[in-house]
Formats: sequence, structure tokens, C-alpha cells
Amino acid sequence: MSNNFRIEEDLLGKREVPDDVYYGVHTLRAIENFYISDRTINDVPEFIRGMVMVKKAAAMANKELHTIPRAIADTIIKACDEVLIHGKCMDQFPVDVFQGGAGTSLNMNTNEVLANIGLELMGHKKGEYEFLNPNDHLNKAQSTNDAYPTGFRIAVYNSITQLIKSVEYLKGTFDAKSDEFKDILKMGRTQLQDAVPMTLGQEFHAFAILMKEEIRNLHHTAQLVLEVNLGATAIGTGLNTAPGYQKLAVEKLAEVTGLPCVPAEDLIEATSDCGAYVMLHSALKRLAMKLSKICN
Repeated sequence: MSNNFRIEEDLLGKREVPDDVYYGVHTLRAIENFYISDRTINDVPEFIRGMVMVKKAAAMANKELHTIPRAIADTIIKACDEVLIHGKCMDQFPVDVFQGGAGTSLNMNTNEVLANIGLELMGHKKGEYEFLNPNDHLNKAQSTNDAYPTGFRIAVYNSITQLIKSVEYLKGTFDAKSDEFKDILKMGRTQLQDAVPMTLGQEFHAFAILMKEEIRNLHHTAQLVLEVNLGATAIGTGLNTAPGYQKLAVEKLAEVTGLPCVPAEDLIEATSDCGAYVMLHSALKRLAMKLSKICN
């Protein structure tokens, strides 16, 4: 970390921020206020990417609605691409994974990093927020309460997609072993005692079907997190957004992520509801239970 500092200011006053970091004063205070674990958002790259995708979609929507200057929107989009395409600043998210404020620490961390990347693209120095502001521009028409859960849902969906690929590979291996061991006889067991004969291939075929069911269940459950509340702002009323923003922002999010994201039926309900996570946790628990059964 650099021995040189820049001065940044928030409502609580001025603070020195190391000049070589891309986060700002809000992130600095979050590090101090919520030092809870030894794990930071830097350890969760899918979440970082999810948040940056939200910021890119919001900038695209704001650009189309003329709610921020076109040049500013274009700079934000380029800054997001620096992270998403080139991996720039993926180590600039030092806030703790456990944080107060429903994710405000990460939301502001993301806003500040992207603002400072953008400022450098514009030929300015980090921290010169009069030209590109983390709140007024990066967070335009957003609240932590819609940006954060939307970014999290994108991260969860992409992580589950990777898990499904692994389970599919495991199923394929079981299928191959089922054919390989089709002529090997063994004793089937009930109540931990030998019972009747079967083939080892039949046992591995049963394992393959177990995984087939879990793949189907994970696919179905993962769809639940694609219903997002982006555009809801603080409590779901869409306060401080332009007419048409909510629908357009979700359309842009689908474009940026390549996922079939859809707006929640009721934004107030969606802003406070965690039912999709409960269902997904249940699906993961079910998979873990069946894997444990195979191992035993």
C-alpha cells in the first residue's frame, strides 16, 4: 500500500485514503466499522462481478433515459468492462463479508471502485468526484436494497450453474462405471446385512439417477433467483427513478448477464422476501444428503 494519500470527505468528515487504492472513504469506514471475520468480498469474485453487472445495466438504462449525461454513462460502462472483461481491481473489495446496513458497504465499495476507474479513463485523478461521483452517477436510480440483492442473485445463479456442471460430470462418471461394472456380481444389503444379489453396475446406475434428479432440482430452483427487484430502490416503491426505468434496467441486466432475468411481480414484496434463498438452501442440503449417502 502506498505511503501517499489523498483526502476524501463524507458526512462524518475528512479522511486520508491511500492513493494507490481504488476504493474511497465509505469503504475505508466500512473496513473499520465491520471488521468481523477474516474473509472479505475479495474472496467472492462472483459477487463482485454480479454487483458490477448491476452497475453496468443501471448506467445503460440511465443513459437511454437521459437521466445522467451520455459521456458519464459511457465512462461508467467502460469502467465496468474493465472489471468484467479485463479483471481490473478485483482485489479492491476489502469490506468484510459480514456487514451492517443490508450491504451498503459493498454497494459503496463497488460505486467507489468504478468511479475511480472511470476517473482515470477520463484523465482525472482518483477521488476527483466532481467529475464522476460514486453516489450521484454510479448509484443513480438505485438503493443498496435493490442493487445488492440483484448482484447477489446473479452471483448465486452463476455459482449454481458451475455446481450443476460438476454434478453433471459426476453423473456421467457414474453412468460410465455402470456399464463398466455391469457383469460384476455383489450382494445387495438391507439394514446393514447382506440380502440379495445385484451387480455393481446396477448400484452405480442408481447413483447416476440420484444425480440426475438433483440436476433437475437445481435447475428448477436456480430459476427463482432470476426474479429481481432492480429498480425498486429503498423499499420497493421505485422512489427517485425515472418513468420506465425499472423495466428497462431489468432488460439491460438480462443483456449484460446473458441470463433470462425478469422483474419481480411486486417490488415491495420482493425487496423484503428471501424465500428463493430458503428454497435454494434446501436444494443444496438435499444434494449434500444424497452425496453423503453415496459416500457411505
